[in-house]
Amino acid sequence: MTSAFLFVFLMSFCSLFICRKVAKRVGLVDAPNERKHHKGVIPLVGGVSIFVTLAIAFSFFKLFPQNPWLYLSCATVLVVIGVIDDRYDISFKLRLLVQACVSLVMIFAGDKSLHYLGYMLGDFPLALPVVASTLLTVFAVIGAINAFNMVDGIDGLLGGLASVSFAALGYVFYVSGNTELFVICTMIVTAMVPYILLNLGFPLGRRFKVFMGDAGSIFIGFTVIWLLLEATQKGELSAMRPVTALWLIALPLMDMATIMIRRIRKGQSPFKPDREHLHHICQRIGLSPFMTLVVICGLAASMAGVGIWSDMSQVNETLMLLSFMIMFGVYFAVISHIWRITTWIHKLTGRSQPKTPEQATSER
Repeated sequence: MTSAFLFVFLMSFCSLFICRKVAKRVGLVDAPNERKHHKGVIPLVGGVSIFVTLAIAFSFFKLFPQNPWLYLSCATVLVVIGVIDDRYDISFKLRLLVQACVSLVMIFAGDKSLHYLGYMLGDFPLALPVVASTLLTVFAVIGAINAFNMVDGIDGLLGGLASVSFAALGYVFYVSGNTELFVICTMIVTAMVPYILLNLGFPLGRRFKVFMGDAGSIFIGFTVIWLLLEATQKGELSAMRPVTALWLIALPLMDMATIMIRRIRKGQSPFKPDREHLHHICQRIGLSPFMTLVVICGLAASMAGVGIWSDMSQVNETLMLLSFMIMFGVYFAVISHIWRITTWIHKLTGRSQPKTPEQATSER
């Protein structure tokens, strides 16, 4: 199996160099603007490279024991729409429509749905009727895809957070005895390592830098929710309880929910881009991009660790759901009042005060 991981790593590395050359020729690049402050045009091929690598590896090593062609077909549609969006910037309504259609195909062609919620609401198992299950599954797929799409804001962050989620899932599958899905999760992390290295400029410098692109973030979000359904919807054979899934992707979910609620409160579209995500805030309060990456990935890993510990220890599911909601409430309150908190801290320490989003915007 070591040779399989080496194959995936080398193929991912080679495909990145091939894809970045093609991307420059066809204009699949990201240029700086008022929201994006990187230097030069950067190829948006990280996700395409990872997808191609994994599609070949999964087929070659005959992985994904259930519905492999359904998964690859759905993923292909999403990656294609992501590439089109990266190149031509299509409407978010069209993206959501495609994501919803893919969700319905998952449900009715592959019998992949979020129909069992465990003991989240008490001492009885909660099984949803078909209509409720369908709606919740569509919401979950769209939510997971856009949660990972929205966190892709600084170098290494999407790859880091995705690696945390896949590593946590891999551990859960390994402990439950599902070695095939453990190998799949490990292969996904392996395929992302070359992208993360080039995205961070290591070891070849900025000349070979690449970005993930919407195609990549959509593919990662879709694969995460697919594997979460594999892990939680098998009844007594499930690798983990449904409530644990919230903890494995806690930080991307909380960041997405917080930013969308704040935009709606301002009378804006919840999908309107801005610079008020957690990674933007961390940098405005004085953290370097690298420290921001370390802090956010560390928080995500801690939350995933709590989820896994609670699952292994059989902590009451209602208590874990309540704990998650309290954590989200605290997160939302802190982010909503972060400028007051940091102003107070800076006054106490005598440091210069950070810029609010409004101040930063007015200076551009």
